[in-house]
Amino acid sequence: MVRGKSTERMRKVGPYGVETLPYVCDADLGPATYVDVPAAPAGCRGALTERARLHWSRADGGDPAALAEEFLAAHGLPLHDLTRPVTDRHGDGVCGAALYLSAAAGALLTGAPTGAPEPAPTLPDLVVVVYQHGRVRITPPGPPRRWWLGEWTESWTPREHAAAVDAVRAAIGRGDVYQSNIVGHAAAPYTGDPLPALRRLGALPGARYGGVLTGDGWAIGCASPETLVEVTDGQVITRPIKGTRPATAAGRAELLASAKERAEHIMIVDLERNDLARIARTGSVTVDDLFAVRRWCDLWQAESTVRATVADGLGLADLLRATCPGGSVTGAPKLAALTQISALEPVGRGASMGALGWVAPGRVDLGLTIRTAAADGQRLHTWAGGGITWDSDPYAEVAEAAAKTTPIRATLAGR
Repeated sequence: MVRGKSTERMRKVGPYGVETLPYVCDADLGPATYVDVPAAPAGCRGALTERARLHWSRADGGDPAALAEEFLAAHGLPLHDLTRPVTDRHGDGVCGAALYLSAAAGALLTGAPTGAPEPAPTLPDLVVVVYQHGRVRITPPGPPRRWWLGEWTESWTPREHAAAVDAVRAAIGRGDVYQSNIVGHAAAPYTGDPLPALRRLGALPGARYGGVLTGDGWAIGCASPETLVEVTDGQVITRPIKGTRPATAAGRAELLASAKERAEHIMIVDLERNDLARIARTGSVTVDDLFAVRRWCDLWQAESTVRATVADGLGLADLLRATCPGGSVTGAPKLAALTQISALEPVGRGASMGALGWVAPGRVDLGLTIRTAAADGQRLHTWAGGGITWDSDPYAEVAEAAAKTTPIRATLAGR
């Protein structure tokens, strides 16, 4: 049986979760009048209404991958075999669903520690929202509320961040890991409606998975350029991003010439090849692009494309178990890196470094929630970090994390 949490404005409809009114959102977060889930079909967004919703947190117990697959099947989206032929569903039928899985839930799927306490505990660890085509109920906007975003408070100091980098380097020297991704967190108080700020974030250039997901008392805004996993027409793809420099001619040349960045990147590509091999037909895993430099806002990033043919009978639950959490935000070996991350990071990763996107019959398109912010009732939260190798310079890693979060914070503030 699927176990999940509902809000006060939801009503239970049997053993498989909850049915909701369209566009449920806490009054403090403002009315949601448009479905803007990352990777949702552009031609459908203006015609989608919410049909059912599942919220799950680690304290609820159970396997989040299995819960998601069961809940979707119970609401007209069977994803137990992603190789089956698909026919389009439109009209008043079920179209697809938003799927969000936190980094902590992904760690749980691997058997790794789930990390430090979360800085935004109201955020669920799994959200599934099923949408159908129908008549959209638009909530008329009220008068605009003044938006104010306060000062950011970091969960660790630059010196503490640098010390964590040194701890990873020491672990590499002992042979515990080859690479670990270390992530920091910051929070800022706000007044007003955070949804316009989160939508601005989702509209940043290069945000392949730009959009928002909301619930009662929380909201997530994503500007991620990174594909965690995509499944269409029997092919599974991941596009790990590793390696960052300022978006200048000199920055691009430096990134292309960096032996450290290339080594870090290739380690993660090998990890992703291994992840896909667990769910692919034997011998079908290939690397289409290796270390392709592309732009996101004011940064150059190195991206590769790893592809495979899906094994017969692959379902959503096994897909999530094989790919979550993403290798580019964990490290190699993945389990050892996650264990180290749990010991070093001062707070949980919240909405970041997880999965967010769209699922439908025969199609999965989930972004990795980098370049992501979340709102609870009082604060906005951001996370940023980077992969640490033996050649990492501690304060250069601190500066790289700051460079990644700078455009996010500026956008949220309205600059």
